[in-house]
Amino acid sequence: MALFCAISNEVPEHPVVSPSGNVFERSLIVKYIEDNGVDPLNGEALSVDQLIPLKVNPLVKPRPPSATSIPAILKLLQDEWDACMLHTFTLRQQLQTSRQELSHALYQHDAACRVIARLTKEVTAAREALATLKPHAAASYVPPQQPVERPVEAMEVEHPPPGELPEEVAKKLQDVAAMLTAERKRRGKRAPEGLTSSEQISDFQQLASHPGLHSASIPGILALDLSADSARAVTGGADKNAVVFHKDSEQIIATLKGHTKKVTSVIYHPREDVAITASPDATIRMWTISTSASKQIIKAHDGPVSGISLHATGDYILSASADQYWAFSDFRTGRVISKATSSATFTCTQFHPDGLIFGTGSTDSIVKIWDLKERTNVANFPGHSGKITSIAFSENGYYLATSADDSTVKLWDLRKLKNFRTINLEEGYEVNTITFDQSGTYLAVGGSDVRVYLCKQWTLLKTLTDHSGVVTGVKFGQNASFLASVGMDRSLKYYGIRD
Repeated sequence: MALFCAISNEVPEHPVVSPSGNVFERSLIVKYIEDNGVDPLNGEALSVDQLIPLKVNPLVKPRPPSATSIPAILKLLQDEWDACMLHTFTLRQQLQTSRQELSHALYQHDAACRVIARLTKEVTAAREALATLKPHAAASYVPPQQPVERPVEAMEVEHPPPGELPEEVAKKLQDVAAMLTAERKRRGKRAPEGLTSSEQISDFQQLASHPGLHSASIPGILALDLSADSARAVTGGADKNAVVFHKDSEQIIATLKGHTKKVTSVIYHPREDVAITASPDATIRMWTISTSASKQIIKAHDGPVSGISLHATGDYILSASADQYWAFSDFRTGRVISKATSSATFTCTQFHPDGLIFGTGSTDSIVKIWDLKERTNVANFPGHSGKITSIAFSENGYYLATSADDSTVKLWDLRKLKNFRTINLEEGYEVNTITFDQSGTYLAVGGSDVRVYLCKQWTLLKTLTDHSGVVTGVKFGQNASFLASVGMDRSLKYYGIRD
Protein backbone atom coordinates (compact mmCIF):
# COMPACT_ATOMS: atom_id res chain seq x y z
CA MET A 1 0.00 0.00 0.00
CA ALA A 2 1.39 3.40 -0.96
CA LEU A 3 2.15 6.03 1.75
CA PHE A 4 1.51 9.71 1.25
CA CYS A 5 3.22 12.63 2.91
CA ALA A 6 0.86 14.52 5.27
CA ILE A 7 2.30 17.81 4.10
CA SER A 8 2.65 17.40 0.31
CA ASN A 9 0.13 14.59 -0.24
CA GLU A 10 2.72 12.90 -2.52
CA VAL A 11 4.46 9.58 -2.16
CA PRO A 12 7.60 10.36 -0.09
CA GLU A 13 11.04 9.31 -1.32
CA HIS A 14 12.43 9.14 2.25
CA PRO A 15 9.39 8.61 4.54
CA VAL A 16 9.53 9.09 8.30
CA VAL A 17 6.80 8.74 10.94
CA SER A 18 6.18 11.06 13.90
CA PRO A 19 5.04 10.02 17.42
CA SER A 20 1.52 11.04 16.37
CA GLY A 21 1.59 8.34 13.68
CA ASN A 22 1.68 10.68 10.72
CA VAL A 23 3.95 10.02 7.71
CA PHE A 24 6.07 12.85 6.30
CA GLU A 25 8.73 13.40 3.64
CA ARG A 26 11.88 13.70 5.71
CA SER A 27 13.24 16.80 3.98
CA LEU A 28 9.90 18.63 4.44
CA ILE A 29 9.28 17.73 8.09
CA VAL A 30 12.88 18.46 9.10
CA LYS A 31 12.67 21.98 7.62
CA TYR A 32 9.25 22.55 9.32
CA ILE A 33 10.60 21.38 12.70
CA GLU A 34 13.63 23.67 12.40
CA ASP A 35 11.33 26.61 11.71
CA ASN A 36 8.47 25.82 14.17
CA GLY A 37 9.53 22.96 16.52
CA VAL A 38 6.04 21.40 16.55
CA ASP A 39 4.07 18.75 14.73
CA PRO A 40 2.32 20.49 11.84
CA LEU A 41 -0.86 18.48 12.33
CA ASN A 42 -1.52 18.50 16.08
CA GLY A 43 0.72 21.35 17.23
CA GLU A 44 2.57 19.24 19.82
CA ALA A 45 6.29 19.74 20.37
CA LEU A 46 8.39 17.65 17.95
CA SER A 47 12.12 17.21 17.42
CA VAL A 48 14.10 15.57 14.58
CA ASP A 49 15.31 12.82 16.92
CA GLN A 50 11.72 11.69 17.43
CA LEU A 51 11.24 10.92 13.75
CA ILE A 52 11.37 7.23 12.85
CA PRO A 53 12.51 6.38 9.26
CA LEU A 54 10.43 3.83 7.36
CA LYS A 55 11.85 1.16 5.07
CA VAL A 56 9.80 0.92 1.89
CA ASN A 57 10.48 -0.13 -1.73
CA PRO A 58 12.27 2.62 -3.67
CA LEU A 59 10.02 4.87 -5.62
CA VAL A 60 10.12 4.45 -9.36
CA LYS A 61 9.03 7.57 -11.05
CA PRO A 62 7.35 7.17 -14.39
CA ARG A 63 9.17 8.55 -17.38
CA PRO A 64 7.75 11.87 -18.31
CA PRO A 65 5.98 11.86 -21.63
CA SER A 66 8.69 13.70 -23.50
CA ALA A 67 7.92 12.29 -27.00
CA THR A 68 4.85 14.34 -27.39
CA SER A 69 6.00 16.11 -30.53
CA ILE A 70 7.75 15.30 -33.81
CA PRO A 71 10.97 17.14 -32.82
CA ALA A 72 11.05 15.19 -29.56
CA ILE A 73 10.53 11.89 -31.43
CA LEU A 74 13.29 12.79 -33.92
CA LYS A 75 15.58 13.59 -30.98
CA LEU A 76 14.89 10.17 -29.46
CA LEU A 77 15.55 8.43 -32.78
CA GLN A 78 18.80 10.37 -33.21
CA ASP A 79 19.94 9.35 -29.73
CA GLU A 80 19.12 5.69 -30.47
CA TRP A 81 20.97 5.88 -33.83
CA ASP A 82 24.03 7.41 -32.18
CA ALA A 83 24.08 4.67 -29.53
CA CYS A 84 23.70 1.99 -32.22
CA MET A 85 26.52 3.45 -34.30
CA LEU A 86 28.76 3.65 -31.24
CA HIS A 87 28.07 -0.01 -30.45
CA THR A 88 28.71 -1.01 -34.08
CA PHE A 89 32.01 0.88 -34.10
CA THR A 90 33.06 -0.94 -30.93
CA LEU A 91 32.18 -4.30 -32.48
CA ARG A 92 34.17 -3.46 -35.61
CA GLN A 93 37.20 -2.62 -33.53
CA GLN A 94 36.89 -5.94 -31.68
CA LEU A 95 36.47 -7.81 -35.00
CA GLN A 96 39.58 -6.16 -36.43
CA THR A 97 41.56 -7.09 -33.33
CA SER A 98 40.33 -10.71 -33.56
CA ARG A 99 41.28 -10.89 -37.24
CA GLN A 100 44.78 -9.66 -36.50
CA GLU A 101 45.19 -12.20 -33.70
CA LEU A 102 43.87 -15.03 -35.95
CA SER A 103 46.17 -13.98 -38.81
CA HIS A 104 49.12 -13.99 -36.45
CA ALA A 105 48.17 -17.44 -35.10
CA LEU A 106 47.79 -18.85 -38.63
CA TYR A 107 51.16 -17.42 -39.62
CA GLN A 108 52.77 -19.05 -36.58
CA HIS A 109 51.06 -22.38 -37.42
CA ASP A 110 52.25 -22.22 -41.04
CA ALA A 111 55.78 -21.41 -39.92
CA ALA A 112 55.69 -24.31 -37.45
CA CYS A 113 54.50 -26.70 -40.20
CA ARG A 114 57.34 -25.59 -42.48
CA VAL A 115 59.85 -26.10 -39.68
CA ILE A 116 58.45 -29.57 -38.92
CA ALA A 117 58.57 -30.52 -42.62
CA ARG A 118 62.15 -29.30 -42.92
CA LEU A 119 63.19 -31.18 -39.76
CA THR A 120 61.44 -34.34 -40.98
CA LYS A 121 63.30 -34.08 -44.28
CA GLU A 122 66.59 -33.55 -42.46
CA VAL A 123 65.90 -36.54 -40.18
CA THR A 124 65.14 -38.74 -43.21
CA ALA A 125 68.33 -37.58 -44.93
CA ALA A 126 70.29 -38.19 -41.74
CA ARG A 127 68.88 -41.71 -41.44
CA GLU A 128 69.82 -42.49 -45.03
CA ALA A 129 73.28 -41.07 -44.47
CA LEU A 130 73.61 -43.13 -41.29
CA ALA A 131 72.49 -46.23 -43.15
CA THR A 132 75.16 -45.68 -45.79
CA LEU A 133 77.86 -45.12 -43.17
CA LYS A 134 76.95 -47.96 -40.83
CA PRO A 135 78.89 -51.21 -41.46
CA HIS A 136 76.65 -54.14 -42.23
CA ALA A 137 78.75 -56.64 -40.32
CA ALA A 138 80.56 -54.97 -37.46
CA ALA A 139 83.95 -56.49 -36.68
CA SER A 140 86.31 -55.58 -33.88
CA TYR A 141 89.90 -54.64 -34.66
CA VAL A 142 92.27 -57.57 -34.25
CA PRO A 143 96.06 -57.16 -34.44
CA PRO A 144 97.59 -58.64 -37.63
CA GLN A 145 99.40 -61.38 -35.73
CA GLN A 146 96.12 -62.71 -34.34
CA PRO A 147 93.75 -64.48 -36.74
CA VAL A 148 90.18 -63.19 -36.94
CA GLU A 149 87.73 -65.80 -35.67
CA ARG A 150 84.76 -66.46 -37.91
CA PRO A 151 81.64 -68.45 -37.07
CA VAL A 152 81.80 -71.95 -38.40
CA GLU A 153 78.22 -72.07 -39.58
CA ALA A 154 78.10 -68.75 -41.40
CA MET A 155 80.24 -66.04 -42.92
CA GLU A 156 79.60 -62.36 -42.22
CA VAL A 157 81.34 -59.98 -44.60
CA GLU A 158 81.66 -56.21 -44.38
CA HIS A 159 80.68 -54.52 -47.61
CA PRO A 160 80.61 -51.02 -49.04
CA PRO A 161 77.58 -48.95 -47.99
CA PRO A 162 74.35 -49.41 -49.99
CA GLY A 163 73.40 -46.83 -52.59
CA GLU A 164 72.18 -46.70 -56.16
CA LEU A 165 71.97 -49.97 -58.07
CA PRO A 166 75.22 -50.74 -59.88
CA GLU A 167 74.88 -50.57 -63.64
CA GLU A 168 75.52 -54.28 -64.12
CA VAL A 169 72.86 -55.19 -61.55
CA ALA A 170 70.31 -52.81 -63.08
CA LYS A 171 70.98 -54.26 -66.57
CA LYS A 172 70.59 -57.80 -65.24
CA LEU A 173 67.25 -56.94 -63.65
CA GLN A 174 66.06 -55.24 -66.86
CA ASP A 175 67.05 -58.21 -69.04
CA VAL A 176 65.26 -60.69 -66.79
CA ALA A 177 62.14 -58.52 -66.69
CA ALA A 178 62.09 -58.29 -70.50
CA MET A 179 62.50 -62.06 -70.79
CA LEU A 180 59.70 -62.78 -68.30
CA THR A 181 57.36 -60.33 -70.03
CA ALA A 182 58.04 -61.94 -73.40
CA GLU A 183 57.40 -65.42 -71.98
CA ARG A 184 54.14 -64.28 -70.47
CA LYS A 185 52.99 -62.81 -73.77
CA ARG A 186 53.87 -66.03 -75.62
CA ARG A 187 52.00 -68.03 -73.03
CA GLY A 188 48.97 -65.77 -73.41
CA LYS A 189 45.90 -66.39 -71.30
CA ARG A 190 45.93 -70.16 -71.72
CA ALA A 191 45.84 -72.15 -68.51
CA PRO A 192 48.80 -74.55 -68.13
CA GLU A 193 48.22 -78.18 -69.05
CA GLY A 194 47.27 -80.33 -66.10
CA LEU A 195 45.93 -77.43 -64.01
CA THR A 196 43.46 -78.63 -61.39
CA SER A 197 39.94 -77.55 -62.33
CA SER A 198 37.71 -75.44 -60.10
CA GLU A 199 35.37 -78.42 -59.69
CA GLN A 200 38.26 -80.49 -58.35
CA ILE A 201 39.29 -77.66 -56.01
CA SER A 202 35.76 -77.71 -54.62
CA ASP A 203 36.29 -81.38 -53.69
CA PHE A 204 39.54 -80.79 -51.77
CA GLN A 205 39.78 -82.38 -48.33
CA GLN A 206 42.54 -82.98 -45.82
CA LEU A 207 44.93 -85.69 -46.98
CA ALA A 208 47.59 -85.54 -44.27
CA SER A 209 48.45 -83.68 -41.08
CA HIS A 210 51.92 -83.48 -39.50
CA PRO A 211 51.87 -81.93 -36.00
CA GLY A 212 55.38 -82.85 -34.81
CA LEU A 213 57.62 -80.61 -36.91
CA HIS A 214 58.34 -77.96 -34.26
CA SER A 215 58.76 -77.85 -30.51
CA ALA A 216 55.64 -78.43 -28.45
CA SER A 217 56.92 -76.22 -25.61
CA ILE A 218 56.71 -73.12 -27.84
CA PRO A 219 53.82 -73.98 -30.16
CA GLY A 220 53.14 -72.34 -33.47
CA ILE A 221 54.29 -72.48 -37.10
CA LEU A 222 54.51 -68.95 -38.51
CA ALA A 223 55.62 -69.32 -42.15
CA LEU A 224 55.53 -71.77 -45.07
CA ASP A 225 57.02 -72.18 -48.54
CA LEU A 226 57.30 -75.04 -51.03
CA SER A 227 60.09 -76.13 -53.32
CA ALA A 228 59.72 -75.71 -57.09
CA ASP A 229 58.62 -79.34 -57.52
CA SER A 230 56.31 -79.02 -54.46
CA ALA A 231 57.86 -82.14 -52.94
CA ARG A 232 59.45 -80.29 -50.02
CA ALA A 233 58.14 -77.73 -47.59
CA VAL A 234 60.10 -75.36 -45.37
CA THR A 235 58.39 -74.01 -42.26
CA GLY A 236 59.36 -71.33 -39.75
CA GLY A 237 58.42 -71.80 -36.14
CA ALA A 238 57.99 -69.90 -32.90
CA ASP A 239 60.66 -72.24 -31.48
CA LYS A 240 63.35 -70.23 -33.42
CA ASN A 241 63.90 -73.10 -35.89
CA ALA A 242 63.10 -73.75 -39.55
CA VAL A 243 62.25 -77.27 -40.68
CA VAL A 244 62.45 -78.83 -44.16
CA PHE A 245 59.87 -81.61 -44.62
CA HIS A 246 59.45 -84.10 -47.50
CA LYS A 247 55.82 -84.56 -48.51
CA ASP A 248 56.05 -88.06 -49.96
CA SER A 249 58.38 -89.71 -47.44
CA GLU A 250 56.75 -87.76 -44.59
CA GLN A 251 60.17 -87.24 -43.03
CA ILE A 252 61.99 -84.19 -41.68
CA ILE A 253 64.99 -83.62 -43.95
CA ALA A 254 66.66 -80.83 -42.04
CA THR A 255 66.23 -78.71 -38.93
CA LEU A 256 67.81 -75.29 -39.36
CA LYS A 257 68.96 -73.78 -36.05
CA GLY A 258 70.64 -70.40 -35.61
CA HIS A 259 68.09 -67.64 -35.16
CA THR A 260 67.79 -66.19 -31.67
CA LYS A 261 64.11 -65.37 -32.08
CA LYS A 262 61.11 -66.92 -33.83
CA VAL A 263 61.28 -67.49 -37.59
CA THR A 264 58.54 -65.42 -39.28
CA SER A 265 59.42 -65.66 -43.00
CA VAL A 266 60.78 -68.52 -45.13
CA ILE A 267 61.65 -69.04 -48.81
CA TYR A 268 62.63 -72.25 -50.60
CA HIS A 269 65.00 -71.29 -53.44
CA PRO A 270 63.39 -72.38 -56.75
CA ARG A 271 66.64 -73.58 -58.37
CA GLU A 272 68.96 -74.47 -55.50
CA ASP A 273 68.88 -76.66 -52.42
CA VAL A 274 68.83 -73.55 -50.26
CA ALA A 275 66.38 -72.13 -47.73
CA ILE A 276 66.15 -68.48 -46.73
CA THR A 277 64.75 -67.43 -43.36
CA ALA A 278 64.08 -64.15 -41.57
CA SER A 279 63.41 -63.33 -37.94
CA PRO A 280 62.74 -60.49 -35.49
CA ASP A 281 66.39 -60.94 -34.45
CA ALA A 282 67.12 -58.53 -37.36
CA THR A 283 68.91 -61.14 -39.50
CA ILE A 284 68.27 -63.01 -42.75
CA ARG A 285 69.96 -66.40 -43.07
CA MET A 286 70.73 -68.57 -46.08
CA TRP A 287 70.90 -72.33 -45.35
CA THR A 288 72.38 -75.27 -47.23
CA ILE A 289 69.62 -77.81 -46.67
CA SER A 290 71.75 -80.89 -47.27
CA THR A 291 74.06 -79.94 -44.38
CA SER A 292 71.61 -77.87 -42.27
CA ALA A 293 74.34 -75.22 -42.14
CA SER A 294 73.88 -71.45 -42.35
CA LYS A 295 76.14 -70.33 -45.19
CA GLN A 296 75.37 -66.60 -45.20
CA ILE A 297 73.89 -63.97 -42.88
CA ILE A 298 72.53 -60.66 -44.07
CA LYS A 299 72.32 -57.88 -41.49
CA ALA A 300 70.52 -55.14 -43.37
CA HIS A 301 68.29 -53.89 -40.58
CA ASP A 302 68.35 -52.61 -37.02
CA GLY A 303 64.86 -53.88 -36.23
CA PRO A 304 62.79 -57.06 -36.69
CA VAL A 305 62.66 -58.31 -40.29
CA SER A 306 58.96 -58.44 -41.15
CA GLY A 307 59.06 -59.80 -44.69
CA ILE A 308 61.36 -61.16 -47.42
CA SER A 309 60.97 -61.88 -51.14
CA LEU A 310 63.30 -63.54 -53.66
CA HIS A 311 63.89 -61.81 -57.00
CA ALA A 312 63.09 -63.72 -60.20
CA THR A 313 66.83 -63.99 -60.95
CA GLY A 314 67.26 -66.01 -57.76
CA ASP A 315 70.27 -63.87 -56.90
CA TYR A 316 68.78 -61.06 -54.82
CA ILE A 317 66.75 -60.77 -51.62
CA LEU A 318 64.26 -58.01 -50.81
CA SER A 319 63.63 -57.45 -47.11
CA ALA A 320 61.41 -55.12 -45.10
CA SER A 321 61.70 -54.31 -41.43
CA ALA A 322 60.06 -52.65 -38.46
CA ASP A 323 62.94 -50.13 -38.57
CA GLN A 324 61.04 -48.49 -41.49
CA TYR A 325 63.67 -49.54 -44.08
CA TRP A 326 63.54 -51.90 -47.02
CA ALA A 327 66.77 -53.39 -48.36
CA PHE A 328 67.87 -55.08 -51.60
CA SER A 329 70.72 -57.54 -50.95
CA ASP A 330 72.93 -59.91 -52.90
CA PHE A 331 71.95 -63.49 -52.16
CA ARG A 332 75.45 -64.81 -52.89
CA THR A 333 77.61 -62.37 -50.94
CA GLY A 334 75.22 -60.97 -48.36
CA ARG A 335 76.01 -57.43 -49.51
CA VAL A 336 73.29 -54.81 -49.08
CA ILE A 337 73.09 -53.18 -52.52
CA SER A 338 70.30 -50.67 -52.05
CA LYS A 339 68.25 -49.38 -49.15
CA ALA A 340 65.49 -46.82 -48.57
CA THR A 341 63.18 -45.72 -45.78
CA SER A 342 59.50 -44.93 -45.36
CA SER A 343 57.39 -43.09 -42.82
CA ALA A 344 55.63 -46.21 -41.54
CA THR A 345 56.63 -49.57 -40.08
CA PHE A 346 56.75 -52.30 -42.74
CA THR A 347 54.77 -55.51 -42.12
CA CYS A 348 55.29 -57.43 -45.39
CA THR A 349 56.82 -57.17 -48.86
CA GLN A 350 56.67 -58.96 -52.23
CA PHE A 351 58.40 -58.64 -55.61
CA HIS A 352 56.33 -58.08 -58.74
CA PRO A 353 56.77 -61.08 -61.12
CA ASP A 354 58.95 -58.95 -63.43
CA GLY A 355 61.16 -57.84 -60.54
CA LEU A 356 61.49 -54.14 -61.39
CA ILE A 357 58.91 -53.02 -58.84
CA PHE A 358 57.74 -54.43 -55.54
CA GLY A 359 55.03 -53.84 -52.97
CA THR A 360 55.13 -53.26 -49.23
CA GLY A 361 52.48 -53.29 -46.54
CA SER A 362 52.73 -51.29 -43.35
CA THR A 363 51.05 -50.49 -40.06
CA ASP A 364 49.45 -47.32 -41.48
CA SER A 365 47.03 -49.43 -43.59
CA ILE A 366 48.62 -48.33 -46.89
CA VAL A 367 50.08 -50.59 -49.59
CA LYS A 368 52.95 -48.91 -51.42
CA ILE A 369 54.48 -49.75 -54.80
CA TRP A 370 58.20 -49.00 -55.18
CA ASP A 371 60.52 -48.61 -58.17
CA LEU A 372 63.57 -50.71 -57.30
CA LYS A 373 66.10 -48.88 -59.50
CA GLU A 374 65.02 -45.38 -58.47
CA ARG A 375 64.27 -46.32 -54.84
CA THR A 376 61.09 -44.24 -55.06
CA ASN A 377 57.49 -44.80 -54.01
CA VAL A 378 55.56 -44.72 -57.32
CA ALA A 379 52.02 -45.59 -56.17
CA ASN A 380 49.95 -45.89 -53.00
CA PHE A 381 46.86 -48.02 -52.40
CA PRO A 382 44.86 -46.76 -49.37
CA GLY A 383 41.57 -48.36 -48.41
CA HIS A 384 42.24 -50.85 -45.62
CA SER A 385 41.50 -49.86 -42.03
CA GLY A 386 43.98 -52.11 -40.24
CA LYS A 387 47.63 -52.98 -40.59
CA ILE A 388 48.49 -54.83 -43.81
CA THR A 389 49.12 -58.52 -43.10
CA SER A 390 49.98 -59.92 -46.54
CA ILE A 391 50.33 -58.95 -50.22
CA ALA A 392 50.55 -61.11 -53.35
CA PHE A 393 51.00 -60.32 -57.07
CA SER A 394 49.19 -62.44 -59.64
CA GLU A 395 51.26 -64.39 -62.16
CA ASN A 396 50.31 -62.11 -65.06
CA GLY A 397 51.54 -59.08 -63.12
CA TYR A 398 48.29 -57.16 -63.60
CA TYR A 399 46.71 -57.68 -60.20
CA LEU A 400 47.71 -57.27 -56.57
CA ALA A 401 45.88 -58.90 -53.67
CA THR A 402 46.19 -57.42 -50.17
CA SER A 403 44.84 -58.37 -46.76
CA ALA A 404 44.66 -56.50 -43.46
CA ASP A 405 43.36 -56.64 -39.91
CA ASP A 406 40.00 -55.25 -41.11
CA SER A 407 38.79 -58.74 -42.21
CA THR A 408 38.93 -57.90 -45.92
CA VAL A 409 40.91 -58.94 -48.98
CA LYS A 410 41.23 -56.25 -51.66
CA LEU A 411 42.12 -56.73 -55.33
CA TRP A 412 43.92 -53.91 -57.14
CA ASP A 413 44.41 -53.29 -60.87
CA LEU A 414 48.04 -52.21 -61.33
CA ARG A 415 47.30 -50.73 -64.76
CA LYS A 416 44.51 -48.45 -63.55
CA LEU A 417 45.86 -48.12 -59.99
CA LYS A 418 42.49 -48.73 -58.39
CA ASN A 419 40.64 -51.24 -56.23
CA PHE A 420 38.26 -53.24 -58.41
CA ARG A 421 37.12 -55.88 -55.92
CA THR A 422 36.83 -56.28 -52.15
CA ILE A 423 36.19 -59.64 -50.51
CA ASN A 424 34.46 -58.90 -47.22
CA LEU A 425 34.89 -61.72 -44.73
CA GLU A 426 32.97 -62.21 -41.50
CA GLU A 427 33.47 -59.62 -38.77
CA GLY A 428 36.45 -60.61 -36.65
CA TYR A 429 37.86 -62.94 -39.31
CA GLU A 430 41.64 -62.93 -38.98
CA VAL A 431 43.50 -62.82 -42.32
CA ASN A 432 47.21 -63.64 -42.01
CA THR A 433 48.31 -64.78 -45.47
CA ILE A 434 47.18 -64.76 -49.10
CA THR A 435 48.75 -66.39 -52.16
CA PHE A 436 48.01 -67.03 -55.85
CA ASP A 437 48.78 -70.35 -57.49
CA GLN A 438 51.56 -70.38 -60.13
CA SER A 439 49.05 -69.81 -62.96
CA GLY A 440 47.18 -66.98 -61.25
CA THR A 441 43.90 -68.91 -61.53
CA TYR A 442 43.22 -69.39 -57.83
CA LEU A 443 43.68 -67.28 -54.70
CA ALA A 444 44.07 -68.88 -51.27
CA VAL A 445 43.33 -67.00 -48.04
CA GLY A 446 44.63 -68.23 -44.69
CA GLY A 447 43.54 -67.01 -41.28
CA SER A 448 40.62 -68.16 -39.18
CA ASP A 449 40.39 -71.00 -41.74
CA VAL A 450 41.62 -71.73 -45.29
CA ARG A 451 39.59 -70.48 -48.27
CA VAL A 452 40.16 -70.85 -52.01
CA TYR A 453 38.70 -68.38 -54.52
CA LEU A 454 38.43 -68.59 -58.31
CA CYS A 455 40.09 -65.51 -59.80
CA LYS A 456 38.28 -63.17 -62.23
CA GLN A 457 34.91 -64.31 -60.86
CA TRP A 458 36.27 -64.19 -57.27
CA THR A 459 33.83 -66.86 -56.18
CA LEU A 460 34.50 -69.02 -53.13
CA LEU A 461 35.33 -72.58 -54.16
CA LYS A 462 36.27 -74.25 -50.90
CA THR A 463 36.54 -73.59 -47.16
CA LEU A 464 38.80 -75.86 -45.11
CA THR A 465 38.44 -75.77 -41.32
CA ASP A 466 40.78 -78.58 -40.27
CA HIS A 467 43.24 -76.42 -38.29
CA SER A 468 42.48 -76.04 -34.59
CA GLY A 469 44.39 -72.74 -34.47
CA VAL A 470 44.84 -69.69 -36.64
CA VAL A 471 46.33 -70.38 -40.09
CA THR A 472 49.60 -68.49 -40.70
CA GLY A 473 50.79 -69.87 -44.06
CA VAL A 474 49.25 -71.38 -47.20
CA LYS A 475 50.77 -72.44 -50.55
CA PHE A 476 49.60 -74.19 -53.73
CA GLY A 477 51.40 -77.21 -55.10
CA GLN A 478 52.33 -77.58 -58.76
CA ASN A 479 49.33 -76.96 -61.05
CA ALA A 480 47.25 -76.44 -57.88
CA SER A 481 47.24 -80.24 -57.47
CA PHE A 482 47.22 -79.79 -53.69
CA LEU A 483 47.23 -77.11 -51.02
CA ALA A 484 49.52 -76.91 -47.99
CA SER A 485 48.92 -74.87 -44.86
CA VAL A 486 50.46 -74.30 -41.42
CA GLY A 487 49.10 -72.70 -38.29
CA MET A 488 49.40 -71.98 -34.61
CA ASP A 489 48.27 -75.54 -33.85
CA ARG A 490 51.86 -76.57 -34.77
CA SER A 491 50.75 -78.68 -37.73
CA LEU A 492 51.50 -78.82 -41.46
CA LYS A 493 48.47 -79.99 -43.43
CA TYR A 494 48.02 -81.08 -47.04
CA TYR A 495 44.71 -80.90 -48.92
CA GLY A 496 43.76 -82.49 -52.22
CA ILE A 497 41.49 -84.97 -53.90
CA ARG A 498 41.37 -88.27 -52.06
CA ASP A 499 41.95 -91.26 -54.30
